[in-house]
Amino acid sequence: MAHVLLIEDDASIRRSLSMALGRHGHQVRAAETGEDGLAQSRAAWHEVVVLDLMLPGIDGFEVCRRLRADSGVPVIMLTARGDDFDVVGGLEAGADDYVVKPVEPRVLDARIRAVLRRGVAERARAETHAGLTIDRGAMTVAKDGELVALTPTELRVLLELSRTPGQVLSRQQLLESVWEHDYLGDSRLVDNCVQRLRAKIEPDPASPVFVQTVRGFGYRFGPV
Repeated sequence: MAHVLLIEDDASIRRSLSMALGRHGHQVRAAETGEDGLAQSRAAWHEVVVLDLMLPGIDGFEVCRRLRADSGVPVIMLTARGDDFDVVGGLEAGADDYVVKPVEPRVLDARIRAVLRRGVAERARAETHAGLTIDRGAMTVAKDGELVALTPTELRVLLELSRTPGQVLSRQQLLESVWEHDYLGDSRLVDNCVQRLRAKIEPDPASPVFVQTVRGFGYRFGPV
């Protein structure tokens, strides 16, 4: 069971998804607009936000950016279309996952549970790599002694790659271990998350040291 904030302007979709997610055991609060959703996110604690892209007033992209600036709450984007513009835009705004409408409630429930599992703590001691400290017990990352605010998905990708420094992981492997997807077409999730992660932890994101691209294969954690 999760505390879910659903931001959806379509009354029928909002009502049906709220009821369906409730039947899956979730406690759902609903907001009709981006402004209302942001207000509710500040007023109460939620474990995950399900966010429609096309909203009146502030659109889903901007709502996601503002949520991401204030907290690390996971965001699942609801898009009416599965084209690259919407999907890439949502991921670049900081969304952790996306689903294309109409969505089966059981699929959305599975995505919610997968996002939440990414936040489960791993037990291990802190390790430092060239100024980057990763504490798997505390689930924190520090760069030159300063804590870095990562989203749960960004942290999970970093933990997955840094578990075996120097070893290449394919996008498919990362999809399966971090997003629990098995569809290679979702590799944009990996690439966009890596891009955001690099912006936060790399000394120079244009010449990454920690999350390195191995052309034609995937990514590995360095320095190696």
